[in-house]
Amino acid sequence: MRIGFIGLGTMGSRMASRLLDSGYPLLVYNRTAAKLKPLIVEGALAASSVDEVSKEADVLFTSLSMPADAEEVYLGENGVLSKGHEELVCVDCTTVGVDTSRKIYAEAVKRRIFYLDAPVSGGPEGAEKGTLTVMVGGDREAFIRVEPVLRVIGENIQYLGESGSGSAAKLVNQYLVAVNLLAAAEAMVAAGKIGLNQKQLYELLRVSYGQSRMLERLMEQFVLPGNFEPGGAMKYLLKDLRLSNKLLSQSGMEPISGKVAQDAYEKAFLAGWGDKDMASIYCWLADKLAD
Repeated sequence: MRIGFIGLGTMGSRMASRLLDSGYPLLVYNRTAAKLKPLIVEGALAASSVDEVSKEADVLFTSLSMPADAEEVYLGENGVLSKGHEELVCVDCTTVGVDTSRKIYAEAVKRRIFYLDAPVSGGPEGAEKGTLTVMVGGDREAFIRVEPVLRVIGENIQYLGESGSGSAAKLVNQYLVAVNLLAAAEAMVAAGKIGLNQKQLYELLRVSYGQSRMLERLMEQFVLPGNFEPGGAMKYLLKDLRLSNKLLSQSGMEPISGKVAQDAYEKAFLAGWGDKDMASIYCWLADKLAD
């Protein structure tokens, strides 16, 4: 089975590396050619275009930044669906809206190509260790075919049903990530302002009902070390939250806390924090309080 991989950013490069380490022949493509080099050193072959990967791979992974990128790669004139062969299985790990997943799926069906929306959760550390959660929507037949490959990158693999189901689950996850992170950052900024020792307070909270994975990530990886490089850049969480709020609205639910969170992340993004880790919402709140 020859695997193709398009999109070698923070997450994609780590997932591709795990596939290589597991012995899968890997053909890789990235718009920025420099990102190919580490994987070529590991043994991957470099493709010159999306076209080439689509023609040569049996299974094609994509890990892209934005919904527009996914539409371009799959639906563009020289994209995967126009150049890929019948029975190609596409595994899209990009976080996109349900409507985008279903749009690509519908076009893939016309060309007898399988398309799975399979966004992941677990961050760069999970991608590196192969412990990601993978949320899959699409044809069960295609899922069964690629499940052994998915087990290389993740330890919690869930098939959720029809096309769009994986994307919907990921957006619910991201809604909680964004809201929980904002609450944790607010609490810790306020604690410092009123004179509590943040490290001591965190040790107390982590064994209390106030504990959460986002609080743990915020404090242990960013606030206490004083480092806010990504990780997962805030601009991508903001993109996800916009999609999450849209999904909740489409369900008939008003995204109350999501709207508050989106407003905060929008303002932090405009203040210049977009390329830093999502945890830098803490920095924006601290700056705002200082003003």
